[in-house]
Amino acid sequence: MSAKEEILGRIRSALADAPAAEEVPREYRTSSDMSEEQLIEMLVDRLVDYKAGVDVIDAAQIPDFVAAKLGKAASVVYPHGLDTVWLSALPQGIARRIDTPGARLSVAELDETSAVVTSSAVSIAESGTIILDGEPDQGRRAISLVPDHHVCIVPVSTIVQLLPEAMPRLTVTRPLTWISGPSATSDIELERVEGVHGPRVLDVLLVRGL
Repeated sequence: MSAKEEILGRIRSALADAPAAEEVPREYRTSSDMSEEQLIEMLVDRLVDYKAGVDVIDAAQIPDFVAAKLGKAASVVYPHGLDTVWLSALPQGIARRIDTPGARLSVAELDETSAVVTSSAVSIAESGTIILDGEPDQGRRAISLVPDHHVCIVPVSTIVQLLPEAMPRLTVTRPLTWISGPSATSDIELERVEGVHGPRVLDVLLVRGL
């Protein structure tokens, strides 16, 4: 018998006469009736409160806004599935690095990169949370966590109000990244420190018609 089998056997034995677990009540809200404009307003309010930069734009404006956000960047990384039209207005002086499954940038290379541009999967207005799920237009987790500046494209069509509305849209076994504002943490003295667990600067473009 392996150690694993022995441990599981002991657990089963200990639970043999345990009472049946009570059914967990699930009376929380699972849907909302907010309009698109109300969802945008709520998400903007939460993101601004988290000290993120937020703009509400149309799809045709993405290249210009991405260029404006990254005007002072020396280099930018983007996932292999990102629409490169979104980067078409970047100044020529900004070095572009693409991260692909077959040619991944090292942590050192990502650390030397000024910024990252990704899309997103789902955003929760009530908590101000943007979720990335590793799709080709979002890339692996490292590229959105190591560079100091993250420009995140959020299609308005992917905004929901509540967490229970977001979960059915996600495959929970995938590597999910949940973003609620720029990286920030506090020590026991409540001293705020930014950039420890991710980008210090988060710019969010909420895009209508996408």
